[in-house]
Amino acid sequence: MSVACGDSGDGTTGAATGGESTSASGSGTTAGTSTGAGTSTGAGTSAGAGTSTGAGTSTSDGTSATTTSGVDEDLVMTPEDFVCILEWDKVRNLRIANLLGYQDEALAVANSPEGGVYPVGTVIQLVPTEAMVKRAAGTSPISGDWEYFFLEVSAQGTEIATRGFEDVVNGFGGNCQDCHSKAAPQWDFICEKDHGCDPLPFTDEQIEAVQNADPRCP
Repeated sequence: MSVACGDSGDGTTGAATGGESTSASGSGTTAGTSTGAGTSTGAGTSAGAGTSTGAGTSTSDGTSATTTSGVDEDLVMTPEDFVCILEWDKVRNLRIANLLGYQDEALAVANSPEGGVYPVGTVIQLVPTEAMVKRAAGTSPISGDWEYFFLEVSAQGTEIATRGFEDVVNGFGGNCQDCHSKAAPQWDFICEKDHGCDPLPFTDEQIEAVQNADPRCP
């Protein structure tokens, strides 16, 4: 899924796009630091040539969470990168993972009452068949560098049905970018309750039931 077109409390989010995915080659090292009640450090491997370093700082005392990652980093998702949605951290209704090692920074933004910009490599899902992925800075300014996905999932794994930045239509017939562009700027295109997006007619309980029914989960 993605972080859909609508509020995640009253509705799901939608995302999709077309085309094949390819893996980026090369390796690099990343490091991230987040500050809240303490300090934690995350490290990961970046897709891209050469070595890049990223660091992010965020606070949980009501200030805006800000993150910075290495300029050479990017995340080009493959079907194998999408796994059981229940394996990823849950923040309210969202399932969040950062596949470049910036998990602490991504969670700091998600938990900040003032919002913030998610670090590159962040994957956000509301339902198993849709996803949003934060690409390298400058990849798609119109979408805040978010790539939208519509997925086909089964017990055998994941297939990417469509992917893209501007013209992806979700499972409800809505254009993902049109929906997510309505989110207030501090929310980095993420639709949740009171973020400014159009609400979807789904309850929290219905969203949880859809997540729990992900056929890729054991």
